[in-house]
Parts: sequence; structure tokens; C-alpha cells
Amino acid sequence: MDKRQVLLDLYEAAVHAAHPDGCLPDHLPPVPTGRRLVVVGAGKAAAAMAASAEAHYARLGVLDRVSGCLTPPHGYAAVLPGVRPRHLEILEGSHPAPDAASERAAARAMALAASAGPGDQVLVLLSGGASALWAAPSGIDLATKTRLTRGLLKSGADIHEMNIVRRHLSRIKGGRLAAAASRANRILTLAISDVPGDDPATIGSGPTVPDPSTLAEALAVLERLAPRMAALDLGPPPEVYAALADPSNETPKPGHPTFAAAEYRIIATPRAALDQAAAAARDRGYRVVDLGDAVTGEAREVAAAHARLALEAKARGERTAILSGGELEVTVRNRTGRGGRSQEYALALALAIEGVPGLSAIAADTDGIDGGDGHVTDPAGAICGSGTVAEARARHIDATTCLDNNDARTFFEALGSLVVRGPTHTNVNDFRAILVDPDA
Repeated sequence: MDKRQVLLDLYEAAVHAAHPDGCLPDHLPPVPTGRRLVVVGAGKAAAAMAASAEAHYARLGVLDRVSGCLTPPHGYAAVLPGVRPRHLEILEGSHPAPDAASERAAARAMALAASAGPGDQVLVLLSGGASALWAAPSGIDLATKTRLTRGLLKSGADIHEMNIVRRHLSRIKGGRLAAAASRANRILTLAISDVPGDDPATIGSGPTVPDPSTLAEALAVLERLAPRMAALDLGPPPEVYAALADPSNETPKPGHPTFAAAEYRIIATPRAALDQAAAAARDRGYRVVDLGDAVTGEAREVAAAHARLALEAKARGERTAILSGGELEVTVRNRTGRGGRSQEYALALALAIEGVPGLSAIAADTDGIDGGDGHVTDPAGAICGSGTVAEARARHIDATTCLDNNDARTFFEALGSLVVRGPTHTNVNDFRAILVDPDA
């Protein structure tokens, strides 16, 4: 078998399990009799969710009572396969850091939610990436919010830490979208989870759910990460600390009446995607070692640990597929390096399995974009194997130097080993698979 194709097949199985066309329609609510359904949403899956919802309500003949606006990243609507939404508005924003379009999109979502009256229902379609795509800064301006986001992304913060801070500096996150829709008869959120543990408060920074974290916790996170951010010339300015000391920026907590009419459902998860990939691996004759859908940690350290498992399976002569999901972190040491956490993991893994035949791996983000500036042409991740480092050396490329410089994209680009998929129109976090073929 072509191992590259097997690895790509496993990745596509994981992606397919979480696509809105398969997971959304069965959860879409009826349109209230004689009233409106107001739809708002944001995230990597937003364009596909809009298309799926619009097709569903068109088939039912009730599209005239459905209105709304959804926000995917820039360029996603243009590459959406099939019929693009025409009735539901698409207002794109920036990811991974917000821009002025993200601010306009958040304002539009808040206005639509607030327009819902008694008897109307608000439907919120949420997926990973919404935190950047909806920007409504509170206590700071957009430029400061964008700088803060970039600093957090490069600091090695995990998604839970990042979103604790972001929830407390926003007029839409941390339950405030639900507050804007308080006149509606019902608020239903349908979410595709991209976070370890599937925590609703972390998915998209929880715009429709109570926030159990506090301003004090957000400040503690920021103070811990500030030295790393400052080393990258992205240290938080005084106004960020001032905003996190302002009681008016505290979020609504569990038990708040804002959430009395709010329901939340997770319709696709990293766990389900990993299960589909595991089934595909077993169909190809591999014994599956499932490390779970919530693996976290520094990408290069996790790669070293996974390499040890692969080497042990190889020594035992076991034909094995080692699968994992979750979201890794990268502490940026070189600001000029290119690549995302999946590419960094793949490069560290390639170094750890160098010269051991029969080992190959893929590490890719299920949204189709790993690191970079959020462009639709950015790679999803990379494929590596036992001979990757030697191949690079023959081309006068040093793998260790590239890893030290956080420059995995340059490394894999030179070898033609990037996974360039384009947007998948879903997002259930990172996917990793290591194949161990003892007879190779």
C-alpha cells in the first residue's frame, strides 16, 4: 500500500465525520409558527453550516421566515463546494487574529440577536475559530485586541487559557450574545467542537453559555504568559490590565437569568472524528492504539513521546496505527519561522524516528489550515517518515535547525511533504496518525 495515501485516507475519514452536511440537518429546529428564526454563527464551518441550513429550510418551504448572517474566515465562501448560501448572509472575518471585518461581523450578529422578539427563535451555529471571527472588544480597541491575540497564540497558551482572557475582553463572548437575544422565545446553539473536553465555554469563547471563569483568573493567565509575549515584542499594554481589573467586564455566571431560555448541543466532536479514523485503520489491517481526542502539550515534546510508542511497537513487531487528537501548543522562539503546531509535531517526530524503517506519520489540522496567516492556500499539516530527515540532509537542509527556528513549513515545503488540502469547512481540532509496519 502507498503509506502516504493511507495516511491521507485516515485524515479524510476524520474530517468527513464532522462535516456539517452530515451532522447538522437532524438538529435544525422548526421555524416558530407565524414567527421568525434568526440565524447567526461563526467559525471555520460557518459557510458550510449556512449552506446546509439554508437548503434544509428551503426544502421545508419556510425560508421566507428565516434570516441571518454567518461568519467564516476570509476566502472560505469562495471555495465552498456545491450550492453556496444565497439567502443567509455571509460576512467574512479574519482568523487567527481578528480584523475590522471581524468587528463588523460581531456587531451584525449582536444586532440580529437583539432584533429577535417574543415568539422568535435565535439559532446560533458555532464552530472553532469563532473567537477571532467575532471581535467586539470591551475596554480595549481592536488594534490592542489583535495584538493581544497574536501574543497569546505565540506564547504557548492552550485554548482554554486563551479564551478565559478573550471572554473577559469582549461584548459578545462569555454569554453576552445570549444576553443580546434575551427577548427571543428560545436560543439554540448547535456547535462543532474543536477543543479538548468539548467545553461549551471554550468553543468560540462561549457566546451563549455562562462563564465559570473570573476576571481574576483571566488576569492570572495573562500575568503568567506576559514574559513570553514580551520576548516576542507582543507584551500586553497597560489598557489590557486595566480592562481585566474593571468589574464591568465580568461575564454572566451559571444561574444567570440570561440563560433560562438557552439550549446548547454539540453536534460533532473530535472523539467521533477519531473513531472514524480508527475504523478506517482497522479496515486496513492495523491494530489501533487510540491516545484520545484531548492530547495537549508542547508539540515537540508530544512528538517525542509518541515516537517512543511507535518505536516500542516496531520492536514488538506489531502492525500498529497510533492515533491522537487534541490541540498542541507551540512556544515560538523565532519570529521569522513558518509553520503551525501540526507541522512542528511532524518535524520533531521525523527527527525522533530517523533511520528506523517502517514508520510513517501524518499530522494535520481538521480545518485544513495549520498555522500561517489563515489563508485558504496554507497547508493543513505534513507527512513524514523514517527517511524524511535523511532526504532533507541530502538537499542540505538541517532538520534540527528548522525545528529550533520554528520553521517546519520551510522544511516540508522543500521536500514536497506538506498536506495542502484547503478549507475542509469543519473543525474538530488536530489529527495525528503514526503507522508502524514491521515488515517494511
